[in-house]
Parts: sequence; C-alpha cells; structure tokens
Amino acid sequence: MSLLILLDSGPLGMITHPKPTQENLDCTNWLQHRLTQGDRIFIPEIIDYEIRRELIRANKRTGLRNLNNLISTLEYLPLSTAAMRQAAEFWAHARKNGIPTASSTALDVDVILAAQAATLFNLNVVIATTNANHLSRFYNAKLWQEIEG
Repeated sequence: MSLLILLDSGPLGMITHPKPTQENLDCTNWLQHRLTQGDRIFIPEIIDYEIRRELIRANKRTGLRNLNNLISTLEYLPLSTAAMRQAAEFWAHARKNGIPTASSTALDVDVILAAQAATLFNLNVVIATTNANHLSRFYNAKLWQEIEG
C-alpha cells in the first residue's frame, strides 16, 4: 500500500539544496525511491513558507529555483481552515500539558504541519523529518531514512 508522505523542512531543504553533500544526495535518492514505490509526496504550504522565507532572506536564487521546480513536480498541500483549527487544538493541548514545541509567541510550524497531516484523514500518512521528537507528539512522524513501505 502506498504512503502519503509530507516533507518537513529538513528533508525538503536537503532535497532542494544546490550543494551535493552525501546527506543531500541520500535524501534525494530516498525521495526518488519513494516515488518509484508509488508513494505520494507532498510539500506542505507551511513548510514551503519556512524554507522559502530563508532562501529569499539569504538571496539564495539556486535553492529557490530548486524549490520551485520541486513544487511543480510533487504535490502541493495548501493550508486550509480545517488544518489551522486543528493546529490551534494541538497547540493548546501541548501548552495545557506542559509540552510546548515552541515559545508561546512563535508561529509553531510543527503543530501546523502535524495538523495538515491530520486533516488528510488517511491512515497511511507520515511526516518525513530530521527530528521526529516534536512532531510525533501530534502525528505519525519518522526520520526520513526510516520510512519504508
């Protein structure tokens, strides 16, 4: 059964990075393998924002071009009212239970990403990340290298 994989900023940054480090190449090869396995790979809008703002700030044109090219190749997951409302629920629950993932004044990208995944209402959704600790509090998140299916 194919997976629906949402890319977090770590893997998306490695895949779009113009410098071919071994880790970046490994992540890109992993992405290609997942696609050949029939998985659907999504770029969540909140993660596009997180990567794009830094590329623009640092004037990294090649990285921005790579990001735009990847967006035209993979599936884009826009933010929705349902996702933002779910994010508010996740955020409030984490605060009430003393397990916040960001400062109280920060836009908590992790809860928004988890909420985007949750609103897909599919049991085969996983978030590919480089740090599953915060995300896995809210939704199925795994290190990208550990995602098999």
